[in-house]
Amino acid sequence: MKKNLYKYLAGNEYPGRGICLGLSSDGSKAMVAYWIMGRSANSRNRVFEALPERGGIRTVAADPAKMEDPHLIIYNPVLTLGTTTIVTNGDQTDTIFNFMKDGLFPGYSFEAALATRTFEDDAPNFTPRISGVVDMKQGGYKLSILKSCDGNDASVQRQTFDYPQPVAGEGHLITTYQKNGSPIPSFAGEPLRVGVDESDPNEFAGKLWEALNTDNKVSLFVRAITLATGDYEDVILNKYNTVEG
Repeated sequence: MKKNLYKYLAGNEYPGRGICLGLSSDGSKAMVAYWIMGRSANSRNRVFEALPERGGIRTVAADPAKMEDPHLIIYNPVLTLGTTTIVTNGDQTDTIFNFMKDGLFPGYSFEAALATRTFEDDAPNFTPRISGVVDMKQGGYKLSILKSCDGNDASVQRQTFDYPQPVAGEGHLITTYQKNGSPIPSFAGEPLRVGVDESDPNEFAGKLWEALNTDNKVSLFVRAITLATGDYEDVILNKYNTVEG
């Protein structure tokens, strides 16, 4: 059953970081969304910053003087390689980028790259690594999650979901967590099938930002890709202001 994306997010205090990929209602644009949330002062001390030379974004400390530990906090969430947009919740973005750039395991570079990685080492949550790639010409996409088996760090689960022929006006959402908790329960099951009702990245970003929990949301990135040309428009929203170090 297709869910209302905004209602789902508005009703979930802490889905954690999330990736939503899909097509606009007329099928002309691929829509990409990635956001980060935070409960600790360290995880909230971040902003998204454009990285135009690599066709993406990076996370930076909002206030460098208050950064306690950059581990798992500072990375490139989005990069572009040729006609592929790569989006992840960690430094596995670069792992995927390098496998694809070097032509390793053609057609399966995404899966092969992630086979070298595992979930984050932030016990007791062992936060899943979520990743996606989008074909900027055809609109097809893949999503992946690397997670522990119910918090058992001796057992990794790698799941990939392939959507080569997505439906116009629909997308799929995957998040790091199911909901808030202690420890926080990892996302379970297939990516959620959701409606995508916008082709304007500013409008899409505005609705998503409004839906995310006010206390926990940190930053949001939205990309709208015109499939006929491969051109894209990016929107970044940050809760916090950058302080020069």
